[in-house]
Amino acid sequence: MAHCIVPEAEAILDKEFPVLDKGFVRLVDYLGGDQRIAQAARVSYGEGTKSYREDAALIDYLWRHEHTSPFEQVVLTFHVKLPIFVARQWIRHRTARVNEISGRYSIMRDEFFLPYEDALAPQSEDNKQGRSDMPFDKQTASRIQDILKGGYLFSYERYRELIDMGLAREVARIALPLSLYTELYWQMDLHNLFRFLMLRLDSHAQREIREYAKVILEITRKVAPAATASFERYTLEAVRFSGPEVRELRRRLMKAESLEDVATKCVESSKEDQPSELSRKELERFEEKLKSGRQL
Repeated sequence: MAHCIVPEAEAILDKEFPVLDKGFVRLVDYLGGDQRIAQAARVSYGEGTKSYREDAALIDYLWRHEHTSPFEQVVLTFHVKLPIFVARQWIRHRTARVNEISGRYSIMRDEFFLPYEDALAPQSEDNKQGRSDMPFDKQTASRIQDILKGGYLFSYERYRELIDMGLAREVARIALPLSLYTELYWQMDLHNLFRFLMLRLDSHAQREIREYAKVILEITRKVAPAATASFERYTLEAVRFSGPEVRELRRRLMKAESLEDVATKCVESSKEDQPSELSRKELERFEEKLKSGRQL
């Protein structure tokens, strides 16, 4: 199988794409692209490379039908600079190969993430692990930033004091907060990278990791544009319904006068109708999916 060079990917190798206030994502290397996916898929019946249009159609078919192993032939390696609290979410994607800067060997730099004012919001009332959509007022947000900056400075001063006392770096580093920036090399095949993007571009993912995922999506588009387009079409922009949700959708379609009716709660069951089998919570999730589909 010939080495696959993608000019668009070559053009952005080692270029830093900024994220957050001090972070970045950089494509260090890649193996293969759309052509490699198509070649891997066709090897079972011995046909060589086709035209780009035929390759794109094949890739679209493969992703649509969840034949994902050919996508694992493409591998991307990134250099990422990110806050530690984001890295702790990132590392949960265990199919990657990771090397991170070590505070046992290196003196950590005084670089900390400071959220923008519009990212500072109270705890959400309906999401136990997230923030509200309504940020604090400017005065409150400014005060929060001052408190965070004060904590960063105090922690780093104590860290350097411990280092100057001769304490081993591997122990002194425990004085540093989660807002400290770290760096890592992160390598993942395209199939699992799409899985990462599906989860981390979701509206329920934390805002800061979503910002990194947006940049990685655009970099991935340079490496494998046809595969990325299929991923967006059938995964990122799609809504998946459970069996009971499909039956609820069918029930609504039977009595709806317009598509708008289907996506609202005004389509209720009459006495002669078959009632919904979804619970209140399940109906709320169903409604959320319908609204998401309308927005897309």
